[in-house]
Amino acid sequence: MSDFQPTWLTPSAHKKLQDELQYLMTDGREEITDRIAEARSHGDIRENADYDAAKNEQGLMESRIRKLRFMLDHAEVHEAIDSGVVDVGSLVIVRDPSGSENEFFVAPRENRIDGVQLASPTSPLGMALIGAAEGDTVTFDAPGGTIAMEIVSIRPFER
Repeated sequence: MSDFQPTWLTPSAHKKLQDELQYLMTDGREEITDRIAEARSHGDIRENADYDAAKNEQGLMESRIRKLRFMLDHAEVHEAIDSGVVDVGSLVIVRDPSGSENEFFVAPRENRIDGVQLASPTSPLGMALIGAAEGDTVTFDAPGGTIAMEIVSIRPFER
């Protein structure tokens, strides 16, 4: 039995990754090919730092293309649902013992949105939050010790 889990993506995150893949496979590849050709024109490629850098960048780009293809081929794309408990796709407001409140988006990093803290479902915080309901207190281990947070509110992410 495999431990493989599909990556949950919002429709907007899915579109963003599709656009990135399309760019890398077209303009990105063309740009790197041009950089490699330009570096080759500078002479001996055995001692050509520009050529080495361009080839390294090409390798990184091709690796990113493979990763994006796999992720998109195996993604679970849908809007978050309102189930009454924290799940992947939930926006959660938590209160720490000092009374400070923070909002977290529980989702894989590919769903990152500006201005909202992310709690990956595989992180200690994300794992503690999943399945909790409003009013529950969750605890998780952090580098500074065990942290307790009360769930103030839960709502599905919408965009």
